[in-house]
Amino acid sequence: MKHVIYILMCAAFLLPISISASDLVTKGDSAYTAGQYAEAIDLYNAAIDEIGTSSDLLYNLGNAYYRQRELAKSIIAYERALRLNPTNKEAKANLEFVNSKIVDKKGDSGSFLSNAMNAMALSAHSNTWAWVALVLFMLTAGAAALYIFGSAVLMRKIGFFGGFITLIATVWCVIMAVVGKNIARSGSEAVITAESTILSTSPRVPKSRAEEAMLLHEGTKLSILDSLSTTTDTIPVMWYDVQVDNNHRAWIKSNDLEII
Repeated sequence: MKHVIYILMCAAFLLPISISASDLVTKGDSAYTAGQYAEAIDLYNAAIDEIGTSSDLLYNLGNAYYRQRELAKSIIAYERALRLNPTNKEAKANLEFVNSKIVDKKGDSGSFLSNAMNAMALSAHSNTWAWVALVLFMLTAGAAALYIFGSAVLMRKIGFFGGFITLIATVWCVIMAVVGKNIARSGSEAVITAESTILSTSPRVPKSRAEEAMLLHEGTKLSILDSLSTTTDTIPVMWYDVQVDNNHRAWIKSNDLEII
């Protein structure tokens, strides 16, 4: 009886939080429909703070940011939505659309093999890859049993070759699940949030034109390679060593970007 009372008390405390958070999302949707995008952004972010995030909620947030002409923020929201659910077609389509609006056009990043593997891993959710791997592993075990206990030569051949194929497929699906999960949890990518910023050849504000690496604008996606904290006039400043594409690498202040 005491356990039942305890559970009911916990439910009584949790219920208002759930209702409040749901109400925030509903109000955010209403504000967005009414064209009050700044209010919608505040409500969506408040809902995220209360109940956590989801791919759909981040998608709605990205739409609101885009309507407010905050391209970098919308890109970040869509990127985060796709990390939670890489099969979110609406978020992917909107991300491609917003990326077409930014000023900077980057060159190739990464190798063909790594890009192809990442694209395949993101073609499905990491949990989906894991479930497929589990099913394939069970098929492999069944094929092994068929090979060991099968009486007919044909059945044993089917068990041997079938088990070999499903084993390879199992390993591949596990690799895809791990790659997808690592991408989702990665903190090595960021988006420039400043309207424009001059990157430096060293972790400090450029003192001459020679120390200016390049000029980049809002919405450009970067890969973070390293970080370094420096002090300017007793004020600590974090600098990131970033890669723009395969041919461009430089340093940027942390204030000018946001990590995805």
